[in-house]
Amino acid sequence: MLLHKSDIDKIAWLARLAIAENDISNYTRDLSNILDLVTQMDQIESSNIQAMAHPLEIPARLRPDEITEKNKRDDFQRIAPEVKDGHYLVPKVIE
Repeated sequence: MLLHKSDIDKIAWLARLAIAENDISNYTRDLSNILDLVTQMDQIESSNIQAMAHPLEIPARLRPDEITEKNKRDDFQRIAPEVKDGHYLVPKVIE
């Protein structure tokens, strides 16, 4: 897909970017190449390809889901400024 100076100007305006006039030709070429690559990739048959979370077949190292600390809720609520029915009371910030 061949982009023109007007396309780059519009993209820069939408992205709120200031692009120097002498850089527009580079942006035109580079963005056109990127869009051509996307077009090529869009033409590849990929309906039989399973989605991957990671390109390498590495199992995730997960720790066991077990409690490692004791419940300190009562200790924290004892020093809180205001508590009611097990909830912390805070000042109203939205009217």
